[in-house]
Amino acid sequence: MHPKNHQSDWTARTSEVLALIAKGRKRTNLLRGPEQRAIAWLVQRVPAWMSSDMLSAIGFFGSLLVFVSFLLAGCYHRWMLLLGVAGFLVSWAGDSLDGRLAYYRGRPRKWYGFTLDITIDWLSIILIGAGFIIYVEGPWEVAGYFFVVMYGWEIILALIRYRITNEYSIDSGIMGPTEVRIIVSAVLVMEVILPASIHYVSIFVCLALLIVNILDSFKLLGIADKKDKEEKMESASELKGQS
Repeated sequence: MHPKNHQSDWTARTSEVLALIAKGRKRTNLLRGPEQRAIAWLVQRVPAWMSSDMLSAIGFFGSLLVFVSFLLAGCYHRWMLLLGVAGFLVSWAGDSLDGRLAYYRGRPRKWYGFTLDITIDWLSIILIGAGFIIYVEGPWEVAGYFFVVMYGWEIILALIRYRITNEYSIDSGIMGPTEVRIIVSAVLVMEVILPASIHYVSIFVCLALLIVNILDSFKLLGIADKKDKEEKMESASELKGQS
């Protein structure tokens, strides 16, 4: 095959896969371009015997690795936090591919996948927050609790957004789960290089999440108010038409 034809076929195939895996989810995160291309490449290479549920389990196992890394770092040496970076990579692979694989294979389970996704995300955040609390000492433990609360708030906002707009988005503007994983991984690496830096960086991350959640809440309130007014006008029109 001529190289140009091969390149054209590959581009067409990639575009087709991207369209398949984009169904059912709106992405706005900063890294959505390269991330979606990576997912499109990976779903085509997942073994036929591996199911979406298996990938969900792999993603949750990644979160368990992050928890274990905090536990081992607290008991032995902070270098064990690097295991958490690997855990976030495993978590990303499982969490990103499970639902997209179902759409790629033409066997999506919209509500089942939605329920499983939210449940695993919440349990994963609890594990990561618990691991942080185990690793740090004293008043810094509050940051772990605050992180869980902030991420829980973000999940609630995603559900509210879905209810109001009928569009399911796991992102808050340019920030999505992938960006959060990268940021927290960078925090772990920094802690290995600069001991105790995680205390101060975690406070900054929590404050950033607080600001993002507040802004998203006001944005959703505006969308909700607009929808209320539209529904009120529609009701008034219907009543006028019946009279």
